[in-house]
Amino acid sequence: MAPIAVGDVIPDGTLAYLDEADKVQSVNIHSLAAGKKISSSASPVPSPSLAVNDPFVMKAWAKTYPENKDVLFHADGSAKYTHDLGLELDLPEKGLGTRSKRFALLIEYLKVKAANIESGGEFTISSADDILKAL
Repeated sequence: MAPIAVGDVIPDGTLAYLDEADKVQSVNIHSLAAGKKISSSASPVPSPSLAVNDPFVMKAWAKTYPENKDVLFHADGSAKYTHDLGLELDLPEKGLGTRSKRFALLIEYLKVKAANIESGGEFTISSADDILKAL
């Protein structure tokens, strides 16, 4: 599958997160992003974040960045949404399963306006600062 690109509409899907009572909740991607301009990132210290991980790990990660009160940390534990984006990275030779490439997307009204997708293990274009330059 080709990776998501500028001009594409983001696929619909479901992500998970833990609420304040530590109960697993799910959120529909199109409902979350409809009518908004958002950035989404699978890179260290992101703005809205998506990771191939479980909601418990994502909440723990969010707690390590208490200054980021407006950042949403969402889990894609099975990597289904990451696959739908065409951004999965399979690393069994490194003792890992399916993960996500590092990327940052700028999305306006469900349509990709900028797509910064890293090659290999690089971290050169997918930071929050990098994607915000596309605004």
